[in-house]
Amino acid sequence: MTTLVDVAKKANVSKMTVSRVINHPDKVTDELKQLVYQAMRELDYHPNMIAKALVNKSTRIIKLCILEDIDTTEPYYMNLMIGIAKTLDLHQYSLQLVTRKNFDIGNCDGYIITGMREQDVEWINNLNKPVVIFGENRYGFDYVDTNNKAGTYLLSQLALQKGYERLIYVGIDSKESFEYSREAGYLQQVQEKRMMPELHRFGNHSHLAEQFVRDNWENITKNTAFICASDRLAIGIVRGITRCGGKIPDDYGVTGFDGVFLNQVASPKITTIKQSIIEMGSACGENLLDKIDTNAKQGALVFEPKISLGGTLRD
Repeated sequence: MTTLVDVAKKANVSKMTVSRVINHPDKVTDELKQLVYQAMRELDYHPNMIAKALVNKSTRIIKLCILEDIDTTEPYYMNLMIGIAKTLDLHQYSLQLVTRKNFDIGNCDGYIITGMREQDVEWINNLNKPVVIFGENRYGFDYVDTNNKAGTYLLSQLALQKGYERLIYVGIDSKESFEYSREAGYLQQVQEKRMMPELHRFGNHSHLAEQFVRDNWENITKNTAFICASDRLAIGIVRGITRCGGKIPDDYGVTGFDGVFLNQVASPKITTIKQSIIEMGSACGENLLDKIDTNAKQGALVFEPKISLGGTLRD
């Protein structure tokens, strides 16, 4: 079996240098790293991560804790897990999915937490392992998210460019940062255009949005566009307009937010903000591993939104 000493001889460096390249590559020059990596490839040497973990008292496990109802967010979290797992795999870490109920079962090296609400802040603050939050927050936690405010601002701007004269915001009934930011993007656009803002909030369920349209149909004038905080709400708005006899996109426009799956299966396909969930999951993994290695704050990593055009706004 190839050993560390064999790699050192092949690369013509010391055993200590090989160890430093494997365990602390940031402290070694690129030239030395290339020498050692080349020798490792030629000898087919793979570091013993289990032994390394024992020495460092590491579990090589990262826990992903989802604090909201997965039933209302599928397949959003599947894409997130794919992104996290890909990054962790590159660094020989395993991903363990947990909920709040089984959060404390088994040890780990750190946590990625998503779906955090205000009532979760205290116990997250008391965790004794590094944490990265998936989702914008105002509590000082390191996080990764889309620029929510910019997303709804761009969609509102696009709807006005398409000739719609009235914008109604349909939001998620939540007091969390991401929802406030999505509302703020809409509000900024209508205020810039000196329009009257109209906001309505529901639970993130399509049937609630549909019922809103049906209950208020007489007051929903033609040439109105709905700026929705999620694709799920947008689907409900589309269904409500259609069942009331409205024409989309000729007379009414609808936009969503997420762009993971639901926007594609809707008919017509929804114009929405397409979030790079897999890439953001990968960023969560990278940030957490950096935090584990350096014990340094990572701050906020914000991805810029991209509009995915569908058939719910005029051409």
